[in-house]
Amino acid sequence: MITQTLGQQLTRTKPVETIAEHEAQLALEPGHAGAGLHRSIGLFSLTMIGVGGTVGTGIFFTLAEAVPKAGPSVILAFLLAAVTAGLTALCYAELSFRIPASGSSYSYAYATVGEFAAFIVAACLLLEYGLAASATSIGWSDYLNNFLSNAFGWHIPAMLRSPMIVAGVNGVEFHSGQFNLPPIILVVMCGLLLLRGARESATANAIMVLVKLAILAFFVVVAFSGFNIDNFTPFFNTDNGKGMGGMAGVTAAAGTVFFSFIGLDTIATAGAEVKDPTRTVPRGIIAALLIVTVCYLLVAVVAVGAQPAAMFEGQEAGLSVILQNVTGKTWPALVLSAGAVISVFSVTLVTIYGQTRILYAVSRDGLVPRAFQRIHPRTLVPVNNTVMVCLVVGLVAGFVDSGFLWDMVSMGTLIAFIVVSLAVPVMRRKHIGDGSKGFRVPFGPYLVPGLSIVACLYIIKDLSATTYHVFFIWMSVAILTYFIYGRRNSRLNHRAK
Repeated sequence: MITQTLGQQLTRTKPVETIAEHEAQLALEPGHAGAGLHRSIGLFSLTMIGVGGTVGTGIFFTLAEAVPKAGPSVILAFLLAAVTAGLTALCYAELSFRIPASGSSYSYAYATVGEFAAFIVAACLLLEYGLAASATSIGWSDYLNNFLSNAFGWHIPAMLRSPMIVAGVNGVEFHSGQFNLPPIILVVMCGLLLLRGARESATANAIMVLVKLAILAFFVVVAFSGFNIDNFTPFFNTDNGKGMGGMAGVTAAAGTVFFSFIGLDTIATAGAEVKDPTRTVPRGIIAALLIVTVCYLLVAVVAVGAQPAAMFEGQEAGLSVILQNVTGKTWPALVLSAGAVISVFSVTLVTIYGQTRILYAVSRDGLVPRAFQRIHPRTLVPVNNTVMVCLVVGLVAGFVDSGFLWDMVSMGTLIAFIVVSLAVPVMRRKHIGDGSKGFRVPFGPYLVPGLSIVACLYIIKDLSATTYHVFFIWMSVAILTYFIYGRRNSRLNHRAK
């Protein structure tokens, strides 16, 4: 019997050979009966999963949060977020080739920097995906209401689309007797689709992503007719007393919009369900990043050019309102709202999907209860995960104001990205995986990962104090969970005995 010290337990790593063995057991051929995931997702569908979880989130919703912080320089905020995500995407690409596994940055951390760090990353990912799904479903409610208003002249009653817990002038406020019903309905629909199977969900997502891209192209063309270069002056916000003048406003806005790059991480969570993952995952990550960056910058430039920055604050269904103001007609806003209602469905679908697969991977390693790794024998879907995740996401979306959620999602994403960047030099130094061929981070194992870490920390520093407080509480719960349950029940712990 081998007894491990506490330090050895915290830093024990999962061998790539073991990961490959697990993935082989779980990667069943289509039509093969058994209790596992199977490889049914190709490059196009995988890229659309990444785009679906990214494009839309930061454009349809967060301009109303980000522009008041940065003014017209919100364009730089999107660019800063894109560069940071791009640096990390290169790290993801190499890790996904050398460590082909579901679980994304959690699995990469487990194979390189150790079990405890991997569990912390998993906690960040669960926070990231869960709150992102809640936040996007809340934004979907605004566009649904805008569509119903323009199409039928009917509004959803305020008490049925207003959260109970809101951010007031004097802190947190509670408003009994009201809740946000549309997000709950959306989460239920996503859950029902996910329960049908990964292939069906990926196909539906690809269709919705194509609709989304067409709608955003429609917005760019129509809104450009109202483009006014004077709206970019002054380019930077002056200091408003909250420390958000100049570049401080840009980094604060970058922190708000950064969560919208969550889709890049989602691509890597699908490792166990992707055909030829060592090639498909890196290509999917890079392709999705390029599509996402172009879309974000185009829409942000045109939106700010078509409307003064001061008008963005508190604006619901912002892109629809811009089109209505530019054209003086309701039909362009109606088209965009209808497209948003369809396409934002895909964002929520992808983020819920990602969270269920993270739970699956962590449970498979024994760090959370086994109930989260049970697979339905016919649909090959982790049913318990899907139901539990949808329940939590639906409750948060129905009762909590989205203003609490944006920065929290970014915090979880940035911490996960930092660990992914750290994993690359560790992987190279330990010679983990087959590095003789395939994608490699350019300029050696330190420059790009180091720049990625610096960029993430640069954005993190301007997140709100409330974000830090809530994140500290969440991390405290995660650490307690690991020491009370995960450390003792880890599969690696049993192997060491």
